[in-house]
Amino acid sequence: MGWLKRLFGMEKPQARQQAQAAPVAAPSAEPSIPPERVGLSGEYDQSGLAKRVALAFDEDPDIDDVDTLYVAQTGSTVVLKGTAPSQQILNKMIATAQKVHGATSVDADQVSIG
Repeated sequence: MGWLKRLFGMEKPQARQQAQAAPVAAPSAEPSIPPERVGLSGEYDQSGLAKRVALAFDEDPDIDDVDTLYVAQTGSTVVLKGTAPSQQILNKMIATAQKVHGATSVDADQVSIG
């Protein structure tokens, strides 16, 4: 199924290049969007960082969809919750999440290995 579809009920966006780009500074009349709130298409999204991490997991061939693991966010911190199949997979997921624009840290304290 995929991370993005399972967690957020969304398909991958067609224009991936827009989602990868750092947000462009907004005109002075409008405030800019904080990096952790940028959605998949550059729009404001309360869960933007978590969705972009889920998309990064989907696009990494070394990370399968683990249906016992969930992605959330608290501000600019990516929060992983649930059960990971191995420490190696969890480490790969943490490294991938840390590379997503807007992520300042990754909290995996709520993940058990099983």
